[in-house]
Amino acid sequence: MKYTTRPQAILLLADGTIFHGKSIGISGTTFGEVCFNTGMTGYQEIFTDPSYYGQIMVATNPHIGNYGVNTNEVESDAIKISGLVCKNFSFNHSRPDSESNLYDYFEKQNLVCISDVDTRALVSYIRENGAQNAVISTDGTSIEELKKQLANVPDMKGLELASTVSTKEPYFFGEETAAYKIAALDLGIKRNILRNLAQRDCYIKVFPYDASFQELQSFNPNGYFLSNGPGDPEPLTGVQAVAREILNSNKPLFGICLGHQIIALANGISTYKMFNGHRGINHPVMNLLTGKGEITSQNHGFAVNREELESHPDLEITHYHINDNTVAGMQMKSKDCFSVQYHPEASPGPHDSSYLFDSFIKLLQ
Repeated sequence: MKYTTRPQAILLLADGTIFHGKSIGISGTTFGEVCFNTGMTGYQEIFTDPSYYGQIMVATNPHIGNYGVNTNEVESDAIKISGLVCKNFSFNHSRPDSESNLYDYFEKQNLVCISDVDTRALVSYIRENGAQNAVISTDGTSIEELKKQLANVPDMKGLELASTVSTKEPYFFGEETAAYKIAALDLGIKRNILRNLAQRDCYIKVFPYDASFQELQSFNPNGYFLSNGPGDPEPLTGVQAVAREILNSNKPLFGICLGHQIIALANGISTYKMFNGHRGINHPVMNLLTGKGEITSQNHGFAVNREELESHPDLEITHYHINDNTVAGMQMKSKDCFSVQYHPEASPGPHDSSYLFDSFIKLLQ
């Protein structure tokens, strides 16, 4: 398809701001919370990360699609973002081990994408005005009609989304003969988390988000894991109750991102929606236990209340985000429980924090 033949498309923000671009050729309209990721690589992992469910992704990297797609680089069974906004969409790809081009990948899953957008201006606007709902339209729907439809899209604050991406039935990952058994609650789990645990001699049973503690306990695990996932953690009251039961069982518990927020809520510490959130693969974090800095991969729009955490008698901050001092990690003083607000399984991305999986294994021992 020639550049000159591609139809016009628009991105309409909830506050009425419009950004113009071109359709990559997939006609439709899609809604979600617009946010941006600053990673210079790893677009396929981003698109398939369940934590991005319900969000329109703005890619700050000016070139998207140039290295194609590969089935070994997915984090779930399908694309999870609601839509894509980018500057240059590449219909051709040059990586030797790519299996397909990104356009065919999008077309099979009917993902609406707008390219040729001034993404630098868009990201600057989001940074100044905050994340908000938006709509991409590539099918010529009128702006007035889009505004009416957009007004009915629920805000991310208060939105429970884990149920939409969680497994419906339990499944196993790893070798049955492994040394350790992990019961993992799937709130939107990434495959590379499972790979990291399996590589450390773990056999994991992954449970649906609404599984009871008794169901998790029936696996007779050595420890428990609460996964990442999309949406607001506050509506997940059932998961919070399960987390409290896990803590009362005195077995090791590790949480990542949404799981980290659930552990905080289970301990009476509130969470809040961030103005923009953190999404990228170069976020600096300070490890207070070692005094060393770490470069991390992050993807979250909610955070744990730092003031409440600092005054909690049984919890302490282990990591904080150097850019804005938000809580990036915590641990309990009386339990074998710790969690982080970033992704130590990052792939692609820095591996500075992969030691956290080793720390979990030590607790299992």
